[in-house]
Amino acid sequence: MRIGIYARVSTQRQAQADGLAQQLERLQAHAHQQGWTVAPENVFRDDGYSGATLKRPGLERLRDRVALRDLDGILITAPDRLARNYVHQVLLLLEEITATGCQVRFLDRPMSQDPHDQLLLQIRGAVAEYERSLIAERMRRGRLRKLQAGVLLPWVRVPYGYRVDPDRPRDPAGVRQDEAEAAVVAEMFAWYADEGRSLYGLAKKLHQDAVRPPRSRTRWSASGLRVILTNPVYTGEVYAGRIQEACRTGSTATPRRIRPREDWMAVASIPAIVTQEQFDRVQAKLAQNRQFARRNNTAQSYLLRGLVSCGVCGLACFGRCLQSQYRYYCCRGKLSDLHSNRETKCRSRFIPAEPIESLVWEDLCRLLTHPEAIGDALERAHGGHWLPQDLQARRDALKRGQVRVEQQIERLTEAYLSEVVGLEEYRRRRHDLEQTAHSLGAQRQQLEAQVDRQGEIARVSLSIDEFCRRVQEGLEQATWEQKRQLIEWLVVRVVVTDGDVEIRYAIPTSPNGEATRFCHLHSDYRKLLLSAQGVQAHCHES
Repeated sequence: MRIGIYARVSTQRQAQADGLAQQLERLQAHAHQQGWTVAPENVFRDDGYSGATLKRPGLERLRDRVALRDLDGILITAPDRLARNYVHQVLLLLEEITATGCQVRFLDRPMSQDPHDQLLLQIRGAVAEYERSLIAERMRRGRLRKLQAGVLLPWVRVPYGYRVDPDRPRDPAGVRQDEAEAAVVAEMFAWYADEGRSLYGLAKKLHQDAVRPPRSRTRWSASGLRVILTNPVYTGEVYAGRIQEACRTGSTATPRRIRPREDWMAVASIPAIVTQEQFDRVQAKLAQNRQFARRNNTAQSYLLRGLVSCGVCGLACFGRCLQSQYRYYCCRGKLSDLHSNRETKCRSRFIPAEPIESLVWEDLCRLLTHPEAIGDALERAHGGHWLPQDLQARRDALKRGQVRVEQQIERLTEAYLSEVVGLEEYRRRRHDLEQTAHSLGAQRQQLEAQVDRQGEIARVSLSIDEFCRRVQEGLEQATWEQKRQLIEWLVVRVVVTDGDVEIRYAIPTSPNGEATRFCHLHSDYRKLLLSAQGVQAHCHES
């Protein structure tokens, strides 16, 4: 029997205290008692990973092995080691594992398919989730009290120009200036406020003077300099709750932003590097330069603004108009290394704006007037074309197979009661039949899920058809602003590679999806698997 074991501790302190080793010893001892041998490659462990997340390297390797049906059973000390979230624990992990025929055994309280055991498992999962929420709330309130008392720094990373006491990294009393970096910060504010430099000019100046950027960055960037120039910590005041990080809740996406000044919480005072008057002058100049930024230049209209990417180097393209009034999309990799953050320039050519814009608009109109292509792509993305008659036939065959196996078990029991077969033979044959019934049940569940998925595809296709019919009416008379709005809704990216054009679309599958532009969902798009599992990100304050 191929057995795997899984162990997890939430913090590095627990890992250093051999909490993980104790779990592994218990699991190995239980496997030895049962006569099982656990191969080294079937030992999965997560040192210092919270049970609130599914992104754990040991758990991911375990799920991969289970999906390949390389394991017959898994040993775990307790359900909360698998996950502390009840939905993750029962609806995702346990169902995912058992659907492959792999059994999950808990040492603290062995579980079976008995309703009482299942109820106890659900209660334990709910209690573990409640305990995690309670601990998080206590930590939040304790951290808030320390911030209000001025004995805790809200920093995740120490700002450039400062150092902290390594023994007390969160103590405001241990903050001191790094003389070399503090001098660079003071010069940054002076250069930008008094000498009329731009952020790119300031980055170029620092690069020429061989000033090392913060931490592991290879070069100074305009975005990094903006973070430094807008941080009020350099005036000597430390604030908590100043920044609200980007988050996603339901269908609403919230970008990273600076909160209103009245929402800030003054935490502590530290040595100042610049004066408040100099800091205010820099903020005023940043706001003024933002008004005259290139992105606010409306002299030329670019229908695909912010949507074109270079297929050669992967960087984004920006609009550029030459003196001849010809408009182009130019790869950012053709700029200097200061702007592109690349050592070599991109070899791609300028992309004429009018032909690429006409091509994208014509392809979009063709897609909306022939929505059946969207349905075909949707079915291919979900694993093949929909064959409802075939699915129905397979479901009926599995149902008949289950009924037949149940009848065989009844006849075998009658034969045993009539003393036609012995006890050992009865046990052996009944075990084989029960395994067959379990396998058929798992296959039927998978098929039901496939039928439900195909039904969902059909409903989504009808919603897409309705959306396309409503949009088709105004395509021919659409103004430039209407075209731009429609492109923002539906076009994810236009990738141009040496004359080849790839257009990536995002079609709303429900009326709610029409209210949110795809550019607001990029973080969820990169984490599509987690979104499919129903995991929502939470706002984190700094």
